[in-house]
Amino acid sequence: MTALPADHTQVELTWIEKQTEYWIRFGRQAGERIIDRRRRIVSFAPDSVFAFVRWASNEYGTVQSNIDILRAVEPGKPFQTLPYVRPGADILLHIQGWSKVERVLQTIDAIDGIDVDPADVPPDYWRHVHNRMAARLVPRHYTPARHSAWLKRREVGR
Repeated sequence: MTALPADHTQVELTWIEKQTEYWIRFGRQAGERIIDRRRRIVSFAPDSVFAFVRWASNEYGTVQSNIDILRAVEPGKPFQTLPYVRPGADILLHIQGWSKVERVLQTIDAIDGIDVDPADVPPDYWRHVHNRMAARLVPRHYTPARHSAWLKRREVGR
């Protein structure tokens, strides 16, 4: 087994087809440790953004559908706790219910469609998506112009 860096956020993933499926939709993994053929732990460097999807069902249908877009935190910084995420992360978006999760996945697909890695989208945009969906409103589209402005703003802040 490969040791994962202690200062990284670790996420436990499980894949039991059509029963329990916990997976990463996007994000730059910094490490991985395979536990067995159904479970593995992936790690993310501080400040990296990633999407964690949790889905589970039983013989009656879906019992859990969640998507969380998270930012890995630096050691000693405040964070929120979440199941299967150690020690925790900055929660940028938290959505429950398959129809809402599907809308978030479509938003991620649209960002992929403009050739932008969703992991490079500013954290504020993911908060915007969360807040608009919580208010039952449609989030603004992420555009190449908005991404260019974010890159310039980030460069000035360095």
